[in-house]
This record gives sequence, C-alpha cells and structure tokens, in this order.
Amino acid sequence: MVKPISEDLRSRVIAAVEAGLSRRAAADRFGVAVASAVRWVREWRESGTARAKPQGGDKRSQRIEAYRDVILTAIESQVDITLVELSEMLSAKHGALFAPSTIWRFLDRHSMTLKKNGARQRAGSARRARSAAGLVQGST
Repeated sequence: MVKPISEDLRSRVIAAVEAGLSRRAAADRFGVAVASAVRWVREWRESGTARAKPQGGDKRSQRIEAYRDVILTAIESQVDITLVELSEMLSAKHGALFAPSTIWRFLDRHSMTLKKNGARQRAGSARRARSAAGLVQGST
C-alpha cells in the first residue's frame, strides 16, 4: 500500500491555493494530482485539517459481528453446518445477506475451524487408490 502524502506537502498546496493560485496551478507547482489538490483544499475548508485519513484496514466486518451470537449458536446446535447453510439461515431468519466467503472470514478471524469428516476422507483416498489401480467399475 502506498504511504499517504506528507502533511507538509498538503499544507503547502493549501497555502498556495489560499494565496491565490488555482488548484490546478498549485498541483502543477508541487507535482501532485489535480484531484488531490481539490480534495485537500475542500477538506481544509470544511474541517480545518490537512491530515491524511487512515488507510486500509477492515471497514465492513462490524456488519457480520452484529450476528456473532446467532452464528455461534447455530454452529453449536448443528456442528456440521456449512457456510452456505449459515448464509441462508442469516438471510431467512434475520434478513442479513452475507456471502459464504464473508462468513468464512468471520470464522477465521475468530480462530474457528470446522473439522472435516475423517471417515469420509479415508473413503475418498481409498476410492482414489482403486481408481488409480483400475479397479473402479468402468475403468480399463
């Protein structure tokens, strides 16, 4: 991620505009984008600050965090519930639309992993071994 432009440069661009330069001329003079100069001056006039806003980070997880107890209760009541089933349950019962990937990130954030069925995995590996040996029906 790119670092924000220094507060010093922002202040100099704003000072140049306040001294009479156009935003475009100030942007050219200091080697910044015209759109940046426009935003900086607007922010300066609205709030009196030239400081950069925080960058990055999670801005939307609070939506799903509001359903934390609902999700945890659903997992406790049905241990083998799938992400799609959780998504459908949230939509049907609470009108909250979340993609299964969003639910996965929620579970991952809370260090919750769902164990795979060991018996099913062993059966799958046995099928693959028979298939490789040509023992599965229909293979030659």
